[in-house]
Amino acid sequence: MTIEEMQERKRELGYSYEKLAEISGIPLGTVQKILGGITKTPRYETRRALETALAGNLPAEDGKEGACGIYPGGPSGTSVVQETAAAYGGKKRGEYTLEDYYKIPEEHRVELIDGVIYDMASPTSIHQLWGGEVYRELANYIRQNQGSCIPLISPLDVQLDCDDRTMVEPDVLVVCDRNKLKKGIIYGAPDFIAEILSPSTRRRDMSLKLAKYTEAGVREYWLVDPDKKKVIVYDLEHNELPSIYTFEDKVSVCIFDRKCIIDFSKIYENIRFLYESEQ
Repeated sequence: MTIEEMQERKRELGYSYEKLAEISGIPLGTVQKILGGITKTPRYETRRALETALAGNLPAEDGKEGACGIYPGGPSGTSVVQETAAAYGGKKRGEYTLEDYYKIPEEHRVELIDGVIYDMASPTSIHQLWGGEVYRELANYIRQNQGSCIPLISPLDVQLDCDDRTMVEPDVLVVCDRNKLKKGIIYGAPDFIAEILSPSTRRRDMSLKLAKYTEAGVREYWLVDPDKKKVIVYDLEHNELPSIYTFEDKVSVCIFDRKCIIDFSKIYENIRFLYESEQ
């Protein structure tokens, strides 16, 4: 959609700026700047999140963003995932399986969670760099200490519940049981997962995936928020309250007895130029 088309669609749906911000997961000020014409070239992920929210017809069951049937991307705003789903019967939410998941073309990144297919927007350069840097720090620590754990980075399928109704693709993960690496996928819960938040996946990463990872037995879960420059750490193994850090802090990894420390200030300093170029 163009900015003008977004403005028109917002009027058609009767959305306020506050409502659109709530649905899209984008800060209110950012929504106002984009639709007010102040921000001429919003980030790709931000634009995608707005287009998704303005597509309307949010699922009645739970309102989760990006679920199969609402993501634009095909002709005339139709959903690529929805069109693909129609080819194998157009099942209801919650009825999709791995058989359906594998029928979706590889160029369309999706996740399957409890029988629901969720579209995944292409990552931005900032998203990719944060994921790569966290992965690099973990890999360096494991290598230097001759550890047996395996650090991995997206794209990689994780059959989280060892069933045919869930297949996720975390941004960064660590697997310490090598028997879980089977036929190019991870079968079972990783020990550590880090998700890099984006406007289109924020709510899913912070709520649905948090619950899924906790239930599956993930020991530690990080949420790295490039926009708010924060890191939320969940020590799920010990059922601790989450710890919140900024990009000025050093953050220790719980599963390595806090001996692995990632200096977010150094990482941010290295990629600050990308933030400045998008202002």
